[in-house]
Amino acid sequence: MKHASAVWDPNLDDGRYRNPVIYADYSDPDVVRAGDDFFMTASSFNAVPGLPILHSRDLVNWRLINHAIDELPPDFDRPQHGNGVWAPSINYHEGTFYIFYGDPDRGVYMTETDDPRGRWSDLTLVHEAEGWIDTAPLWDDDGNAYLAHAFAKSRAGFNSVLNIAPMAPDGTHITGESRQVFDGHDDHPTIEGPKLYERDGSYYIFAPAGGVSDGWQTVLRSDDIYGPYDDRVVLAQGETPINGPHQGALVGLDGGEDWFVHFQEADPYGRIVHLQPVAWTDGWPVIGRDEDGDGTGEPVRTHEKPDVAAETLPTMVPQTSDDFEAARLGLQWQWHGNPKFGWHSLTHRPGALRLFRQRVDESENLWTAPNLLLQKFPAPAFTATTEVRCGLQEETGHGGLLVMGSEYAYLSIRESTDGVRLIQGRNTNPSEGDPDTVVERVPLRGPSARLRATVEDGGRVQFAYATDDAGFESIGEPFQAQQGRWIGAKIGLFVARSTDSGVGDGYCDFEYFEVSD
Repeated sequence: MKHASAVWDPNLDDGRYRNPVIYADYSDPDVVRAGDDFFMTASSFNAVPGLPILHSRDLVNWRLINHAIDELPPDFDRPQHGNGVWAPSINYHEGTFYIFYGDPDRGVYMTETDDPRGRWSDLTLVHEAEGWIDTAPLWDDDGNAYLAHAFAKSRAGFNSVLNIAPMAPDGTHITGESRQVFDGHDDHPTIEGPKLYERDGSYYIFAPAGGVSDGWQTVLRSDDIYGPYDDRVVLAQGETPINGPHQGALVGLDGGEDWFVHFQEADPYGRIVHLQPVAWTDGWPVIGRDEDGDGTGEPVRTHEKPDVAAETLPTMVPQTSDDFEAARLGLQWQWHGNPKFGWHSLTHRPGALRLFRQRVDESENLWTAPNLLLQKFPAPAFTATTEVRCGLQEETGHGGLLVMGSEYAYLSIRESTDGVRLIQGRNTNPSEGDPDTVVERVPLRGPSARLRATVEDGGRVQFAYATDDAGFESIGEPFQAQQGRWIGAKIGLFVARSTDSGVGDGYCDFEYFEVSD
């Protein structure tokens, strides 16, 4: 398979970049600099592996290099849409990288490593609590450590306030009472996602407010870690089309420049990643472009790249296409729940991915299936193509290409008593247990075909198929992709069954997965 080129390029030809720098759902991004390297992580919720680790040399071009979590607690053997890993923070302190995150149902977790490309430690439960989310540490110059956090109203019963707790310097446990330091109900409703910094003797909390789609970036400042804090809106949508610009990371360069990495809610595409310049005036940051001088910036669409004193770097974006030639799945792939032995193989047919049939519920509703192998939408418009050959038993399963969200649609191969059929199915209410609707069936001469999903700007999806050397032919009506629970729509591969036959008795082989423009 010829590798496809990037379908979204943040680089412009004149030394500038365009936003978003990542047109994919890396929700609640946080970034840390270590020397000449930048490392990013993001929310991963119920997807496994979790806590993606991305690397950049210039804050514009990013590549997936790892995940910090291989497995979630056993409760995630079945998908828990929207639960799990919320809004992490990544920090570098005295030669060690730390990631903290809040699981709204379990508490605050931490993992650490001395090499972000290598193995991260098993998760440490820093503090057991229900409703603690959006956790971020600070190691102060006096040796003390602190943890800022917010609250999930669905679990704690309230939100719109920020707290800070004292923490052991090794990050393993809270050492005292968590104290409220800011109440945002009046001027900054739904304030959350705090990031805690110290600069020139003052403490700063960067925190989004106003909601994901329509909110703004608030910054709080105090001379004491526990406040009181003054507040200011430093970034808002203004006259731009970039809605809800907030929640992210302040990153400083050796040369003195500061930058802010944040997300924008983009409906079926999820929370895509933007990069904004930061200027300081009278001890306050101004993010983006502040043409009227009121201290509140607006997001930039294009800008000069960060001055990292590096040679021009090639375009780097998170991985998409996979030829399945490697010994393990590409880092772009995530399961919808904890993976199990026997779900897939890259050795049964070298050069192809074999997915074995797994049991789903009797209605064959994929909402409850953990063995969906998916990746993020990578651009506003793109095409995903795969070639599949299935070895299935009559009426017991099907497999193919899937677009998954709060609604989903797929193109799959199914064997029946009267032959092999290509099935175009969809489900507009899967979370309530509704069965799939088959909207079109096409007879096939054998259990193989090339399958394609073409995504238009806005998330409209048209499925198509081809057999032998024939061209692609559209099948079914277009499907409007929908975001999932706190995530964007995803695309990928699946094989499902609805009988109790044993693992391994049916499969589909995928020759490649190619993403192109």
